[in-house]
Amino acid sequence: MTTVLLMGPPGAGKGTHAGHLAGHLGVPVISTGDLFRRNIAEGTELGRTAQRYLDAGEYVPDEVTNAMVRDRLAANDARPGFVLDGYPRTLEQAGVLDDILGGQGRSLDAALVLQVESDALVDRLLRRAEIEHRSDDTEDVIRRRFEVYHEQTAPLIHFYAGRGIHHEVDASADIDTVRARVWQVAVQLKPAA
Repeated sequence: MTTVLLMGPPGAGKGTHAGHLAGHLGVPVISTGDLFRRNIAEGTELGRTAQRYLDAGEYVPDEVTNAMVRDRLAANDARPGFVLDGYPRTLEQAGVLDDILGGQGRSLDAALVLQVESDALVDRLLRRAEIEHRSDDTEDVIRRRFEVYHEQTAPLIHFYAGRGIHHEVDASADIDTVRARVWQVAVQLKPAA
């Protein structure tokens, strides 16, 4: 079993590298962004709530996100492990994740942090917004998302470093180079007993 959290600021490549890593490990990617987008596309109550927060560059409230993640981690395909993308984003969510995993008799093996300079990420996200026509990627919203990341998510780096499962990955290079760096860390992970 391999359980990995992929962290980093908006635009660092978490989604890109989570999918590749999960494919190599033979486990699913569990992405809150995908869960939110599916609910938005389906027009659910959760989707409408999530859309309001995402459009403002804010995080979706914990109680909504925690419930979705709890259900997803209980699915059969997540039993052999998973790669988390976008959760936890706060220390409170990290505590809930500990409770969820503890109730399943497992724990997180690694927290991989993708590091990229903010200015490079703004350019990257603005290009993506043009290509994908994403309403949540205006420059003002992008900069607000960075502020929220540094306020709420960056403390998780210290939290997981204190557990000895934190690994930094320079994600400023091209995709193939970063992919190789992520995989180099992942192959060193000891599967949970």
